[in-house]
Parts: sequence; structure tokens; C-alpha cells
Amino acid sequence: ADGAWKSLSGVMQPTGGITTAYTDSGTDYIVHSFLTSGIFTSEIARDVDYLVVAGGGGGGGQIGGGGGAGGFRTATGLSVAAATFAVTVGAGGAGGVNLSVGSNGGQSIFSSITSTGGGRGGVNAPSIQDGATGGSGGGAGEDSGGDHSGGAGNTPSTDPSQGNAGGNSKAGGNHSAGGGGGAGAVGANATTGAAGAGGIGTANAYRTGSNITYAGGGGGGGFGSAGAGGSSIGGDGIGNASGKAGNGVAGFGSGGGGSGRTTGAEGGNGSSGIVVIRYTA
Repeated sequence: ADGAWKSLSGVMQPTGGITTAYTDSGTDYIVHSFLTSGIFTSEIARDVDYLVVAGGGGGGGQIGGGGGAGGFRTATGLSVAAATFAVTVGAGGAGGVNLSVGSNGGQSIFSSITSTGGGRGGVNAPSIQDGATGGSGGGAGEDSGGDHSGGAGNTPSTDPSQGNAGGNSKAGGNHSAGGGGGAGAVGANATTGAAGAGGIGTANAYRTGSNITYAGGGGGGGFGSAGAGGSSIGGDGIGNASGKAGNGVAGFGSGGGGSGRTTGAEGGNGSSGIVVIRYTA
């Protein structure tokens, strides 16, 4: 159970989340993966490696931008005390419906590390066309009167780096909207007749010893062609077709896709994040 100590090879080890082990280049690692919020208990002070990915933002409704990916933070050698830590895994933000915007993703937290939720996508309505700021920013919604800006991300030039900006919308044409930003790249801008794709995610090997890509941006919705989700984990945008735009893949902190509909529009939901804690056995 979470919070109870257990013995691996005769040594008392921390517990919490899903506990696994692997060997990489001759080093034995123990890993605690949290797909939902929980408790991490360490019986001694130790250094750990971490991956903390926040929840992705929801995609926009009517001719909406894709949601931004959740903030992505990772590093080695974080010193933790002998203590019990609450681990928070951020939820994905809801997609917008018609002319309402959705919501930003939730924060993910471990010890002193906080990753910011992805920004929600904008929609074709006054004052909410721009994408929202987040770990990665949401894509902008369309406005026939002018272009709009994707939301700002906590870019690699800032401290701590978490993500990138969302894509810009393009006025006129087939009323396209921008894509959301991924942790690894800025979301693509819309062009006349085509919404922008979500930004690609970033790979990390802490969970299994092999690279897994997290935090892809949601694709923009477009009245012409829609944008694909980033790295196949962000939600795909949709064109002027019935149905809901694609959701981000759960456990990867990805943005939801935007809708290209003018009526009955429904943006995709952002997905929940993940917290991974790794240390040598």
C-alpha cells in the first residue's frame, strides 16, 4: 500500500505509486510512477531523478485552437529528506463547447518541483480568441477580422523551462485556427485553409529505461483542414464535421484538439499528467 515500507534485496525502500525496476548500462534503478495523485515515502534521505508532467489544456470549441501540453520538468540528483511526500498528478483540462473556452490543465507537484498545466485553446468569440498561457500555451482561435496569438509557454529560455508557445490563428480563408504548443516545440501557426498541428513532445527514459514521449500539443480545429496532435499523443483537431475533437492520451500530459465546427462545436479534453521518481537500487 502507499506509504508502507517494503524490502527489495533486503534493503528497506521507499514506496508509492506503481513500483518497478530495471537495469540500464549496468546500473539498477527502482522507479515509482504516479498516474494519479498519491503518497511517496522515503525512509532515508536520498537523491532521486524525477519527471513531472502537468495536465494538458483543453482544445477550443468553435473554430478553436488546440490545447497546450502540460509543463514538462525533469532533472537528476534532487535531494529528498526522509519523509512522506504528497504527489499531485494534474488532471487534463476540459475542452470548450461552442463559443465557450475550455480549461487549463492542472498542476503536477513532487517535493519542490511544480509543473504548470497546459493552456486552453482559444475560440471564435470576442476577447477569448487568444490561447491561454500555461506550461505550454494553447493555440489561438479564429477571428475573420484578424489574426490572434497563441498563449505563451514557460519557454526553454525561462527558469524553469517547461514548454513552448501555442500557434497563431489565421483570419479569413477557411477560418483556420492555430495548434497548441508541445513541450518540445512551438505549436504550428495556421495558414489560409489549414489549421496548425500541435507541437511535438519530449522524450524521457526514466519510467522504463527506454524513451517515451510525453506532452504533445493538441491540433487546431479548422473549417478547412484540421491540425494533427503532436507526437500522436496530443488530441487531433477536427474540421467542419460532427463529433468531438480528439482528446489527449491519458497519462502523457497532452493537449486536446480544437473543433472546426461553427455550430455544435466541442473541443477535445487535455489529458492527465504523470510523476516519475527514479533512484539507484
